[in-house]
Parts: sequence; C-alpha cells; structure tokens
Amino acid sequence: MAYGLKKISPLDLKPSTAIGVKIPFSAKNVFTSVYTTKEQTKYNLINFLLTDRRETPMVPNFGAGIRSLLFEQITNNSIENMESYIRSSVEANFPNVIISQLNVEPYPDESYVVINFGYVLRNSNQDDEITIKIDA
Repeated sequence: MAYGLKKISPLDLKPSTAIGVKIPFSAKNVFTSVYTTKEQTKYNLINFLLTDRRETPMVPNFGAGIRSLLFEQITNNSIENMESYIRSSVEANFPNVIISQLNVEPYPDESYVVINFGYVLRNSNQDDEITIKIDA
C-alpha cells in the first residue's frame, strides 16, 4: 500500500534559521526574514516575474522580462503568448515548481496586466498563489 508521505526540505527543519528575505523590502526593517522554503520560493518567483532580462548584473538571463511584452498591442493572441512565455520561463528556472493555474488579465487602457499564478512545490506538494500587477 502506498503512503502519501510529505517530503520536508532540510532547510525547514531548523525553524529559527532564516533562509531568505521577503519582497518587497519594508522601510521599517528593510529586510524581513523568511524561514520556510515555501515562503522563499514565493518571493523568488515574485522577484523573477518582476525582473527584466539583463537587469541583474552578472546574470543576464535572470528574469521573466514581462514588461518588454507590454509594449506590444494587447490582444488575445499576445496574452496567450505571454502566458506560454511565463510558463516556459518559470519551468526552466524553477524546476521545483509545478504551475497549476496561470491567468493574465489585461488592462490595455491603463497599460498593465495582472498575473494570477498558482503553483505547487514538487517535493512537498504544498500549494500557493501569487497575484502581481505589472506596469509598462
């Protein structure tokens, strides 16, 4: 009989040891620590989706580069292309993430999109979601 065992990252076994920081940074503490791999994966994904390619020094391929796609006219076809682009870039850069739901809502008159992004962590089967507004 198979058991649905939940895998736990070794980083999560030390609850008093921070493994990353939250995004966005707060003015009060500047860096707020994160203590679980689930939370850190969420903030890594947010950072990735908000970063343009060639924006990070020494790592020119990091970032989804979604803002560059907003300079095109927003149509149903461009939204589908944006969704497939996000899907492929997340799968290439985050092998531990399985995308369960992805929806891009366009607001062409205001020049922004809202990305609703649901995912599951491959090893632990924990799920989470992100909603991000990206301006042109």
